[in-house]
Amino acid sequence: MPAASPWWTPDIHADRRGFLIARNRIQAGLRAFLGARDFIEVDTATLQVSPGNEAHLHAFATQAIHHDGSRVPLYLHTSPEFACKKLLAAGEERIACFAHVYRNRERGPLHHPEFTMLEWYRAGETYEALMADCADMLRLAAEIAGTRQLTHRDRSADPFLEAERLTVVEAFERFAGIDLFASIDADGRTDRDRLAADVSRAGMRVAGDDVWADLFSRVIVEKVEPNLGLGRPTILYEYPVAEAALARPTPHDRRVAERFELYACGVELANAFGELTDAGEQRRRFEMEMAEKLRVYGETYPLDEDFLLALAIMPQASGSALGFDRLVMLATGATRIDQVIWAPVAETDRREDRP
Repeated sequence: MPAASPWWTPDIHADRRGFLIARNRIQAGLRAFLGARDFIEVDTATLQVSPGNEAHLHAFATQAIHHDGSRVPLYLHTSPEFACKKLLAAGEERIACFAHVYRNRERGPLHHPEFTMLEWYRAGETYEALMADCADMLRLAAEIAGTRQLTHRDRSADPFLEAERLTVVEAFERFAGIDLFASIDADGRTDRDRLAADVSRAGMRVAGDDVWADLFSRVIVEKVEPNLGLGRPTILYEYPVAEAALARPTPHDRRVAERFELYACGVELANAFGELTDAGEQRRRFEMEMAEKLRVYGETYPLDEDFLLALAIMPQASGSALGFDRLVMLATGATRIDQVIWAPVAETDRREDRP
């Protein structure tokens, strides 16, 4: 039997309702913010040929059944990114999308299998413009919620202060004592053994089957993220190219990419790129990601060939994806993501042998 999901009982709904009304007001405010800046809101399809091609994102699979009974695999998207970039290729210049997105293997205080992503794209503009957008959106959400502080658990951040800017290399040195560039060569290739030695010296676990990406993620999760967005928001930028599958390299250093993440109260809120538009390089990166997914999880997702064709004619652009539910949480003081979702997905029985 499914576990009880009592979000629909009147007393619990009454406890959640203030958060939900604030959610609506923040969403309306962000729509007005984007509209005033000439963004066109688009509505992309949830069903896609490919849900995304990053190794550690997990999709919900389904299928289309044709009139002759034949079946074609489809997926619920993990992001509207591919569809939005096709629209940039088609000629749109500023677009935004409030999309319901779906990620399997994710549930907890900050994760929900279905959640709302706000994505927006600027053709012909740099990702620094998105940093300014993020700062404005944080302030606006706080103003609408009637607070001066974003909060999560025992942490707070003042969204009215200028965000701290910190490169990933600086963060590894500051919080873990690791020289990240020592394990990355001039063309972006990584040295697993060198990073493993540094991670071990920093007092973290290293498993024999850990690859460079596993070790990188462990340092981020254990040492870096807990120290970001405390007191003020943090923009963590210039990720290694190996950790930025959809971002272009920076013009000043090909070891790192035009990718940033926005943090407040130790919580990741947004992930942004200066978009990669080299279709051949994008295919190569996706194939590497899917090889890693096969190694770790024993499965892969197809590539979206329409997306790769569109990428070849897409203009230079920058785009950001913001976890809208998390923003509402921090602006309202909610402690769990399901407090700010109108009708959460019911928990299911985890037993595989249930009758």
